[in-house]
Amino acid sequence: MNGFELAGQWVEPGSHQHITLPALRLYNDAPLDLRIDVFHGTKPGPVLLVCAAIHGDELNGIEVCRRLINITDARTLSGTLVVVPIVNLFGFIQQSRYLPDRRDLNRCFPGSERGALGSRMAYLFSEELVKKSTHIVDLHTGAIHRSNLPQIRVDVENEKALAMAKVFSTPVILHSKERDGSLRALANELGIPLILYEAGEGLRFDEASISAGVIGVQNVMKHLKMMKGRRRGRRITPVIARRSTWVRAERDGLIIPKVELGQTIQKQQVLALSVNPHGGEGDAVESPVRGIIIGCSNIPVANEGEALFNVAQFDKDVMSDATESVDSFTEVYENKPYEQ
Repeated sequence: MNGFELAGQWVEPGSHQHITLPALRLYNDAPLDLRIDVFHGTKPGPVLLVCAAIHGDELNGIEVCRRLINITDARTLSGTLVVVPIVNLFGFIQQSRYLPDRRDLNRCFPGSERGALGSRMAYLFSEELVKKSTHIVDLHTGAIHRSNLPQIRVDVENEKALAMAKVFSTPVILHSKERDGSLRALANELGIPLILYEAGEGLRFDEASISAGVIGVQNVMKHLKMMKGRRRGRRITPVIARRSTWVRAERDGLIIPKVELGQTIQKQQVLALSVNPHGGEGDAVESPVRGIIIGCSNIPVANEGEALFNVAQFDKDVMSDATESVDSFTEVYENKPYEQ
């Protein structure tokens, strides 16, 4: 087994090394470096890149990475695990989804060596990390004030990525084509299977989402033969949703929710009431489809047209399986005490 080279540094077999990759500089000329943890195993195998906080306010993935770093032993690995807890350093410092120029880093790939800030960051990440990987797990949460049920987003036509998604063991796999400029689009262009884990809310820790993320990454590593052991969360059987629909507010007002994240709903079921702050009964917000709520707004105020609930839609013959999968996930992970 040979060593592993990253950013001009050499990692010996069976070792864990912290690597500092010079990235950009702040306005005051202070350096801003990308911090990377590399676990290089003693036997040949895949190179799995696990990254978080491409959007700087999405914190659950950072904690997933921290715990993964603490429990991984390079001496027992086959292949190489590369962990980048914070990709969007600027956004993380500012507690913002975006870069200082309001660009979304996840729309800047593959980037350019001489482009704007986002383009240069994306280029550095692409050249030094993505192109040296064989598989990728990209960790995300919902936006600020929006919560997502733990789910994997993947192009289900990509067989290798779908296999990774299934073993991750979230209740829902949402079929999702990549967007131009995203890390997923770059990985697809390079032929690297990538899955995107969505769970929780921006700027908040959610223990169920974090625990499921750590176990999910380890399940992927076991699937790739990088580590030994039985896959955990086997009682959770993910169900594929081919599409999802956002239910939007039809009028301005206060929103009184009648359902919760992960709940199975029927077509024309009342999801919330939109009420006038000055009184009255309010108008019902009904679902146009049957499915499971995989995302919701946490702000009890909405203007007409604003997104309130994201409903994953399933074929009739698997709807009961999807409900059972969510119930199993809740039993395994909810009300779990915070792990240090």
